[in-house]
Amino acid sequence: MTARTKTAEAQVEALGTRERIMEVALKEFADKGLSGARVDDIADQVKTSKRMIYYHFGSKEGLYQAVLARAYEGIRQSEATVRTELLSPREALRTIVGVSFDYHNSHPMFVRLVMNENIHYAEHLDVATREANRGIIERLREILERGEQSGDFRAGLDARQLHLTISALGFHFVSNQHTFSKVFDWDMTSHEAVAARREIAIDTVLRWVSAAD
Repeated sequence: MTARTKTAEAQVEALGTRERIMEVALKEFADKGLSGARVDDIADQVKTSKRMIYYHFGSKEGLYQAVLARAYEGIRQSEATVRTELLSPREALRTIVGVSFDYHNSHPMFVRLVMNENIHYAEHLDVATREANRGIIERLREILERGEQSGDFRAGLDARQLHLTISALGFHFVSNQHTFSKVFDWDMTSHEAVAARREIAIDTVLRWVSAAD
């Protein structure tokens, strides 16, 4: 085995270790928050050392920040798969709302992680993460402009308000799912409940943006 091969294998192994650390850390931070999660526990689950975690991420806060950035990257990537420019404004928005709802519903740890970060007043969101998230506002703004021009959407809508509404509909469904289920004796995790709420989310957004008949 050549030195170059050994170096390449070491790099692959290091990348794999980094990914396993991120995967375990996401659950730890989502379940316990920044202050409650312990680097020792993460290292034990990954079967690595604290030293290796600090080598990759610098500190516990650095690891948390990397996990937070990756979590936001996930939802933005899912939205980016939608070719909104090929769809009518209504269909583009319908699809974006559905994708956002599905992502929240299938990634409850993302929801819990964001809930925890709000406790910290978003102090760990770095500039790169904030910039990466602004892309969705531009996409929604473009959809709104096309919808206004076609007469499908009413004028003067704020893309940030639209995004807040879309996010809230998916986020709240997951964040309050268990309390809502227990209080009202209603299984909100069932396929029927999820499907019904997804359609309500889409309908709510489309009714809000639609031009008056």
